[in-house]
Amino acid sequence: MISTPINQMDRKIYSVSQLTDNIKSLLEESFPFIWISGEISNFKKPVSGHYYFTLKDNHTQISAVMFRGQNRNLKFLPEDGMKITGFGRISVYQPRGAYQIILEYIEPAGAGALQAAFEQLKARLSEEGLFDEKFKKPLPLLPSKIYLITSATGSVVHDMIRVLHRRYPNVEILILPVKVQGNEAIDEIVSAISMVNTIAKADSEVAIIARGGGSLEDLSAFNSEKVARAVFASQIPVVSAIGHETDFTIADFAADLRAPTPSAAAELVVPVKNDLLQNQAVLFRQLRSQFKQYLYNRFTRIQNLTRHLVHPRKRLQDLTLRADDIFLKMTRTFKQSLIQKNQHATWLAHRLKKQSPQHQIRLLRDAVVRQNESLLYLSASLINTKRLRLKELTGRLNALNPLAVINRGYSITRSLPDKTIITDSSTVSAGQLLEILLAKGKIICRVEKEKFHGKKENI
Repeated sequence: MISTPINQMDRKIYSVSQLTDNIKSLLEESFPFIWISGEISNFKKPVSGHYYFTLKDNHTQISAVMFRGQNRNLKFLPEDGMKITGFGRISVYQPRGAYQIILEYIEPAGAGALQAAFEQLKARLSEEGLFDEKFKKPLPLLPSKIYLITSATGSVVHDMIRVLHRRYPNVEILILPVKVQGNEAIDEIVSAISMVNTIAKADSEVAIIARGGGSLEDLSAFNSEKVARAVFASQIPVVSAIGHETDFTIADFAADLRAPTPSAAAELVVPVKNDLLQNQAVLFRQLRSQFKQYLYNRFTRIQNLTRHLVHPRKRLQDLTLRADDIFLKMTRTFKQSLIQKNQHATWLAHRLKKQSPQHQIRLLRDAVVRQNESLLYLSASLINTKRLRLKELTGRLNALNPLAVINRGYSITRSLPDKTIITDSSTVSAGQLLEILLAKGKIICRVEKEKFHGKKENI
């Protein structure tokens, strides 16, 4: 079944932009400004300085944006997982057709912004090492000068001066008046710390930063990063005495020592002068007693050594007698050694005479004569024997010499050109050149015919 078309005149057609504009107007009119709470996720801070994040609860979520002009006044930095309460207006981001909330103010849910900023800054500076004990400088035992960085009009400075004068009346005190609350307090405190490090001339100087109690907002100057870094960078020790005993600030953690109250800080930096004088008197008495005992012990030791000390003249006589005794022993030992050496030399001379080279030469000369005669006899006999043997071998060699056979009328026939001796007529052929060696000279001839075992064969 085909439905009846709607009358063209009854239709109102919106463009996407028109529809988005209408939705934007409706939302902004219906929710001009509202309070909202939720948990931050997907937090982003681009170079523009704006904050973009998602605000969600257990069931749904909404995009949120906080522009740079509003977020620069925040005392803390939002982060993923942080639950916040915010104040803003609903709007539509037209290019994507997505609705979002534009926040004008946010604060951590369940805690104030100052407390969140305090915890964030504390964690960051602690991670950097500004609170490490290894960087804490010890306080001097008796400061030569004390710098009070505090308000000049409050009761705190008078309480500290009263305590300092009571404990050590002639200690030198220099007051550097600063604001301890308000927008200008941070820069004044930082400048005062810098001035202290500029004018300080001795290692035995110390500074106290003090303020009375107050709310977290009242103490915000001492929770600033600039003050904390100035305290940490100070070359002279810094004692923090801010608020009451239960109050803790960032400056307390960065300082070299934290005092629970300003009056307690004054008590910590200087000792009681009367106590020092009493300790000095006690130490002087102990030192005098110990020194007297030391002198007595040294005197007793000298007396004991004196009694055992021998007069130099007697000592010299003893050494003279000992030297004479040693000389006599040395003389006897030398004489005995000389006698032994003479006896040994006489024995060696007797042995040497018996082993005289002339005697040995005579014996060897006789042996040489005998050996020479024997050698001549053996040589003559050997020569005769060899001569007879040579004559015998010469005769045998002459009997076997081919030249001797040739001299008796024989000849030697050799083939040419290899000069192989011919012993069998079958080894030659007609026309072959032969060389015949005679007793005197040789003949070169050519074979005309040969005979085999008395038979002739014509070529």
